[in-house]
Amino acid sequence: MEFRGTTICAVKRDGVTAIAGDGQVTMGESVIFKNTAIKVRRIFGGKVILGFAGSVTDAFALTERFEGMLNKFGGNLMRSAVELAELWRSDKIGRKLDAMMITADENTLLILSGTGEVIEPDEGVCAIGSGGNYALAAARALYKETNYDAETIAKKALKIASEICVFTNDNIRCETVGEAVNATLPPVKEKKTAAKPRAKRVAKED
Repeated sequence: MEFRGTTICAVKRDGVTAIAGDGQVTMGESVIFKNTAIKVRRIFGGKVILGFAGSVTDAFALTERFEGMLNKFGGNLMRSAVELAELWRSDKIGRKLDAMMITADENTLLILSGTGEVIEPDEGVCAIGSGGNYALAAARALYKETNYDAETIAKKALKIASEICVFTNDNIRCETVGEAVNATLPPVKEKKTAAKPRAKRVAKED
């Protein structure tokens, strides 16, 4: 019986990228095997985040191979993804993996598949897994119609997907990378100046 992890959603906005995933692992088509699985991780010293969906065994294999490439190429996300894809296309890895992964650093957001595809999503919004289409639709609407930050959009999109997709639950974990470019500085406190004493009027004697 195959174990499958389900939905991942990523949003990039204002210098911050958030990747959110649910916690459900399904055995076959009808049995919920686990509700608290962790499908979103930080790797390469916390500088890179990723989330995976698909066959659990294949997803872990994809993650490990990608992390190995990151270490080999000094954390260069795009180079690592392309080199991994080339290994599949040259058949040096062997079988294709039934899994997909979203990964990001502070500059780049990518989708990787176990068949050797590397995709840079449009508009900084993407989703994968059984509830991916629901999460993607929700995230795009929230991105265009609200001023929510990346983490809020990713979490809300996953919550909406969990209410529609039976293979997705609302036990949501989210990781972020980058720094907000439009962060507002704390208000400067004004110094209080002592009020000047009011001059007393002295009545003149006639």
